[in-house]
Amino acid sequence: MPEPDRIIRLKTVLSRTGLSRSTIYRKITEGTFPAQIRISVNGAGWRESDINRWIADPVAWRPKHEFDDAR
Repeated sequence: MPEPDRIIRLKTVLSRTGLSRSTIYRKITEGTFPAQIRISVNGAGWRESDINRWIADPVAWRPKHEFDDAR
């Protein structure tokens, strides 16, 4: 049985990617980094699987819906 996809917070994303906070938000705006998802009124996080996909190939990363449409 596969493990469920975890939601990770900004601090973890920063340490795993090595990017700065401002770079992450700039790349989200450019569409070259996974966007965060709302987890509460004042909280947001990222799907760990999206971050893992970005880490595996940051240059070729595209949002999953674009990847699915390209097939």
